[in-house]
Amino acid sequence: MLSRRDALLAAAGLLAARAGANPGGEVAADGAAESLRVLPGKKPLIQRVFRPPNFETPLADLVPLYTANSTFFVRYHLANIPRVDAAAWRLQVGGPSAQRTLTLSLKELRSGFEHATIVALNQCSGNRRGLFTPRVPGVQWGSGAMGNARWSGVRLRDVLHKAGVAGDALEVVLNGTDSSVLPATPDFVKSLPIDRALDESTLIAFEMNGEPLPHWNGAPARLVVPGWTGTYWVKHLSEIRIQPNAFDGFWMKSAYRLPTGAFATARFVSQENTDTTPITEMLVNSLITSPVPGTRLRRGEPARVAGKAWDAGSGIAAVEISIDGRQSWRDARLGPDIGRFAWREFQLPLDTSRSGPLEIAVRARSRNGALQPDHLTPNPSGYHDNMVQITRVEVS
Repeated sequence: MLSRRDALLAAAGLLAARAGANPGGEVAADGAAESLRVLPGKKPLIQRVFRPPNFETPLADLVPLYTANSTFFVRYHLANIPRVDAAAWRLQVGGPSAQRTLTLSLKELRSGFEHATIVALNQCSGNRRGLFTPRVPGVQWGSGAMGNARWSGVRLRDVLHKAGVAGDALEVVLNGTDSSVLPATPDFVKSLPIDRALDESTLIAFEMNGEPLPHWNGAPARLVVPGWTGTYWVKHLSEIRIQPNAFDGFWMKSAYRLPTGAFATARFVSQENTDTTPITEMLVNSLITSPVPGTRLRRGEPARVAGKAWDAGSGIAAVEISIDGRQSWRDARLGPDIGRFAWREFQLPLDTSRSGPLEIAVRARSRNGALQPDHLTPNPSGYHDNMVQITRVEVS
């Protein structure tokens, strides 16, 4: 749990002067002014909820290719978040479809398995929920409930194979050390289909951007499921169970679900029913990081559109930009491809030769042919907002 000192500091919303930021606030991706608050160990972030802590990365901190650990977004469902002693931490691996049980220390995890590193975007399932119209319930995220990082650890499949995966294995169930204040609140436990758990890209990570995982991002070890939304990236991982049946916990059977057939994403067959299915992969999407909405550009001076584009792992084939009401589109220049699960930078010079309002539209296309749509797909929880982004500026 938070120490008394940390809780008081966070509750007080300790601002700029302590962390060297502007106390006046930050501009969000939709152009709104956002006040910043400090969570202990982090730089100022946009506070969406304090208890449990849900803090969003400001737009300016999404400009770098790799999102800094100190500004990476924070997402929790449960309020009791213990600070786990890395030396005392143990990972329990077993279950009815495991051939043996394991108890692994962090040292044993580090030394007993081949290390792997992957660059991947971690995006909350509800990113941009606050932009949905009509409004839907849940944390009202803007565009900053995501971040791109280099994750290092060991492959989940190697750990599962050491435990022995029986032929009847259907799902892998994952739990962390965070817990609820009230006994009636369901523990945050997730599951993965066995094939996704055994995918070579799925990691148990203990490093983030070359440093030990920060407390607020899952220390000492967390799950990394590249291409799938953040709900599966279980933090403070403590238990792994291999089982022959579909897990029936609240956070799988009731939460994080979509209307069946609404989106063309990877299926989670063992958790499907006729009405709903679990959210799985991210959709192709993009974000303009510059210019900021409402910016006044000087006529005739050089300017550019810049931002990030991503998908679930097919890779970004193109980013197109329109400044004429989406009547025509130009291809932006793409930055280096640093991995199929990472976001990709783009930029394009802006024509500032004429004064007046300028509406900039951006859409990304995946290598599998998926294209950002012009409209939202309605769903009760406000997931998968990947409609074409519009940024309005003024040339004067």
